[in-house]
Amino acid sequence: MYKSYVYKSEIMMPTSNKLKRNISGWLIMIPSLFLFGFFVWGPLLESIYLSFYSSNGMRIEKFVGLSNYMSVLEYPDFKAALINTFTYTLWSLVIGFLVPIIMAIILNEVIHLKGFFRVATYLPNVIPGLAIAMMWTFIFRPSNSGLLNIILKIFGIGPQMWLSNPKWTIPLIVFTMTWRGAGATALIYLAGLQGIDSELYEAAAIDGANIWKRLINITIPNIYNLARTLLVLQILSVFQVLYEPLVMTNGGPNNASLSLMQLVYRYAFEKFDYPKAASVSVVIGVLLIIITALYNLIIKEKDM
Repeated sequence: MYKSYVYKSEIMMPTSNKLKRNISGWLIMIPSLFLFGFFVWGPLLESIYLSFYSSNGMRIEKFVGLSNYMSVLEYPDFKAALINTFTYTLWSLVIGFLVPIIMAIILNEVIHLKGFFRVATYLPNVIPGLAIAMMWTFIFRPSNSGLLNIILKIFGIGPQMWLSNPKWTIPLIVFTMTWRGAGATALIYLAGLQGIDSELYEAAAIDGANIWKRLINITIPNIYNLARTLLVLQILSVFQVLYEPLVMTNGGPNNASLSLMQLVYRYAFEKFDYPKAASVSVVIGVLLIIITALYNLIIKEKDM
């Protein structure tokens, strides 16, 4: 009855009232639309335009078609950067996706010192990312001066190569990224958990459901939509990883941690080849659009 009443009331709403309501909404959105267009769509269109030209420094010279793209795709480091970027994304799902959920569940169950634990959880996010990358570089230093190797020496374990070992480089960088960003994501999950009706847990407890059953039947279904939204945002974010590998390994050893965004950095600020940097940026944009479209397609099929 209520929905029907609302529907009829919207149909019967005078056109002038609808216009007033829409105009106020657009007026609120105008500053955001202007900033979004200036800082996002402007550089994006400029990069697409630049990728089809040659240049001398910042000065555009002549139209070269797809030449920049062909040169970038044939560049030996591109294949390594592409594989590494997908590896970063996969490791972030293994290491970084479940950690914030577990942290949020623990925070939600804590009874004493809630404020302290929430501040402690969020604290890494207020530290500049560059400082965190440098701190973990010191911890993972392969020599006897590395903090982790010093601790291992106490237990009689010899020094490890850590970031100098190609097998460990990407997982350790993803671990560093997770350590910094998991707290903020955990607080978002915590807000979702606290929105769950407590009567559901009380009813489950009366029925004799243990913690595991409450988690499977109440908690996870209620944060499912939030989790899948944060999942796609995490994929898009990790796919553009830049300064962690840049600071911690500079793409090494032997390009084992080189990412696509770092390849953009090399073209733009080491070789000053801006058209090719723009070409790699456009390739990254296309890949992200494809990943997002596939994700939405899969989710849409599951929801049907």
